Amino acid sequence: MNYVSAENLTKSYGIKVLFKDISFHINEGDKIAIVAKNGSGKSTLLKILMGKEIADSGTVVINKDIQVVLFDQEIDYNPELTIDEFMMTLDSEPILALKNYHKSLHSTDDAFIEKALNDMEAHKAWDLENEMKQILSQLKITDLDAKMGTLSGGQVKRVALAKLLTETRAEHKHTLLIMDEPTNHLDVEMVEWLENYLTKAKITLLLVTHDRYFLDSVCDIIWEMEDQNLYLHNGSYATYLENKMIREDNMSATIDKANNLYRKELEWMRRQPKARTTKSKSRIDAFYETEKVAKTDTSKQALELDFEMKRLGNKILELKNIDKSFGDKLLLKDFSYQFQRGEKVGIVGKNGAGKSTLLNIIQGYEKFDKGDIETGETISFGYFSQKGLKYKEDERVIDFIKEIAEFYPLANGKSLSASQFLRLFLFDDQTQYSPISKLSGGEKRRLHLMYILYQNPNFLIFDEPTNDLDLPTLTVLENFLQQFQGSLIIVSHDRYFMDRIVDHILAFEGNGKIRDFTGNFSEYREAKSREDAMEKNTAPKPEPVKEIIATPEVPPVSSKKRKMTFKEQRELETIEKEMPELEQQRSKIMGQLNNETDYEKVAKLSAELETVSEKLEEYEMRWLELQEI
Repeated sequence: MNYVSAENLTKSYGIKVLFKDISFHINEGDKIAIVAKNGSGKSTLLKILMGKEIADSGTVVINKDIQVVLFDQEIDYNPELTIDEFMMTLDSEPILALKNYHKSLHSTDDAFIEKALNDMEAHKAWDLENEMKQILSQLKITDLDAKMGTLSGGQVKRVALAKLLTETRAEHKHTLLIMDEPTNHLDVEMVEWLENYLTKAKITLLLVTHDRYFLDSVCDIIWEMEDQNLYLHNGSYATYLENKMIREDNMSATIDKANNLYRKELEWMRRQPKARTTKSKSRIDAFYETEKVAKTDTSKQALELDFEMKRLGNKILELKNIDKSFGDKLLLKDFSYQFQRGEKVGIVGKNGAGKSTLLNIIQGYEKFDKGDIETGETISFGYFSQKGLKYKEDERVIDFIKEIAEFYPLANGKSLSASQFLRLFLFDDQTQYSPISKLSGGEKRRLHLMYILYQNPNFLIFDEPTNDLDLPTLTVLENFLQQFQGSLIIVSHDRYFMDRIVDHILAFEGNGKIRDFTGNFSEYREAKSREDAMEKNTAPKPEPVKEIIATPEVPPVSSKKRKMTFKEQRELETIEKEMPELEQQRSKIMGQLNNETDYEKVAKLSAELETVSEKLEEYEMRWLELQEI
C-alpha cells in the first residue's frame, strides 16, 4: 500500500535552495532514515509532509486512509496538566472510549455505562491503559500525578514520546510515524528499549537520527539529502557510505572530463566573433553548462592537521576521595581518579546519576562535600555543555569566531584562518556571512562546538555533544578528537560515537558507585551484561515458607540431581569447545575495531562483534543451565 508520493519538490528560503526537484515514495512497512548536514532541509521536508509547510513547486499526495504522526524536537504542552491528563489528551477513538469507561465507573446512567462498555470492546481499548503505563515505565516516568510544568526538558520529551507511541498503538488504522531525533535525552537502556520496540513494531517509519547503531537496527532504507538532491539507498549505514563514495568518485571523474572540455571551449569562446549564429548560440549554452560542472566543488575537507595544542605539564587532574550528595541522594562516594596525558575517558550511566555534577565539580562550578582536587597549572578547559550558545542576534558567524582569534595555530608554524576553520566544520562561505540567528538548531550546536575547539584548550569536557548534530558533523568531530593529543572527558549516550573515541569508561552504577573500566563502551556493556547474567543465575533462591501443621509422615524426596541425557552431554562438550574460539574471535574483532577508521569496515566489524557477542552470551547462559544439571 502506497502511503506518500512526492514528485519534483522544490523548497527555498530566500536565495538558499534546500532541495530541488526531488521525488520519492513511502510504502507500508518502510522504515526510512534521513541523513543530511544540518541546514539541508530535513526538518523542512518533514513539515511539508505534515502539512505545516508548503513546497515552492511539486506535488505531495498522501493516502487519505492514513494518519501522519510527528514526534518533533519542540513539544507543545499545557504546564498545568498532570502527566496522566497530558496522556489522555490523545485525539483517538480508543482513548475516548477509555476516558468514557472511567467516567462510567462513577455513573448511574445504565445507557451510558452500556455504551462505554460497547465502545471499549469495539475499539479494542481494554489493554490500552496497561500498555500506556508500561511504555511510561520503560521511559522512567512513574509519577503520573506530576504536573508537566515541573518536569525537566528531557522528562517532557520522554512523556511526549510515550504519548506518541501510545497513539500509534491506539490507532488501528494505517499510520506514518515521523520521528525527529527521538533518542536525544534518553539514556542507553531507554535507547535500546526504543530500538527494540520500533524494530519489532509493524509500523511505517520516517526517522531523523544521528545514532548510527539505532539507525542500523531500526531502518533498512536511507535517504541522503545533499547538494539540493535526494539519494536513496537500500540497506545499512555501511551500504550508504559505500554508495556515497562510489557516487563521489564518479562525480570526480565527470568533473575531470568537464574540466578538459571546459579548457578547450574557453579558447573557442575567447576567439569567437561578436556576431553569433544559431549554431554558436547553442554551443555557448553548452559551454556554460560545462563550466557549471567543471567548477563543482566536491572537496571534502579531511581533518589531517598537526595541531599546536597548549602545553600539558606533568600534573593533569587528580580527584581524591570525593563525596557528593544532594539531600538523601548519594552521587559520589570516596571517588578517586588521576587523569593522564592524552587519555580519552567516557562517562556513562542513567540520567540523574551524577555525570554532569562530576563535570561541574572538576571545573569548580559545583562544590563537593568531601575530598580534594588538584588541577595542573597549564590546564586549559574547553567545556561543551547542554546550555547552548550565547550570541548577539545580528552577529555574523565569521565575526563570532574572529572574536577569539583571527587564526588557529598549527604545529608546523603555519595557521588556519577563522574562515578555513569554519569550512572544516562544514560552514560554507555563504553561511559564514549569515547572522547566527538565521542558523538552524543543529547548525547552532555545530557552531557552539567549533567555538569551544577554536579556543585551543588542552583538556576537553563534552556533555552530550552529539545531541542535534548531523552525521557529517559527527564524522568531522570524531576525526578531530581522534587526533586530539590533550585529555578528554565525554558524557554521551551515543554508543557508536563512544566506541570510536574513548578508551576508558567511568560508569555511574548507582548509590555513589563509579566503576573504572578499561576499554570502549561496547566492551563495558558486554562485560556488565555477562556479570548481570551470572549474578542472576547464581543468586540464592528464597526458602519457601514452611507451614507448621500436623501431617502424615511422607518419605523424603531424593534431592539427587538427574543425570544428563546423551544429547545434553554432547551439547555441553560442543559449547565448552566453541566458547574459547568465540572469545578469541571477539578479541580479534575488538582489536581490529580499535585500529580501524574506515566507516564501512567499522560498521561491518561492529555487526560481526554483535553477532559473536550474542552467540557467546547464549552459550554462557546454556553452559550455566547444563552445569546446574
